[in-house]
Amino acid sequence: MTPSSQRRLYSLQHCTWECSYHLVFVTKYRGPVLTDIYIKQELKRIFKQLAKWKGFIIRQWYIGDEHVHMYIDIPPKYSPAYAIQILKGKSSTWIKKKTKKLPKGQLWSRGYFVSTIGANEYQIKNYIKNQNNRRPILPKLPL
Repeated sequence: MTPSSQRRLYSLQHCTWECSYHLVFVTKYRGPVLTDIYIKQELKRIFKQLAKWKGFIIRQWYIGDEHVHMYIDIPPKYSPAYAIQILKGKSSTWIKKKTKKLPKGQLWSRGYFVSTIGANEYQIKNYIKNQNNRRPILPKLPL
């Protein structure tokens, strides 16, 4: 089975679509606030609920200590910017209501990365899957 044979077309009332994206967003100041297993499980649950609500299809994801990778299909009626707004905004609000383990203020940084997925689907899936093996050593800033 080749990687491209796993692709799927979706249908809305008047269109057939395949809009796949690689999304990456990070925590504020890239702080490692997502280290707790409970927080990661809750974020996954929240992302699943949001995806179901808006009709997104999350194909693969990785929740690191300070960032999130998603391979996601977004219906053409929504822009990637809107999808990021929903995912980051609602998840931040909901997770802060569930736990007091997070610092006050914003959870997510303002920026994000988005890329369309076409012929490089296999490489993107492997990149997301192997995020645990990619731990760069970041220099600590003196206080």
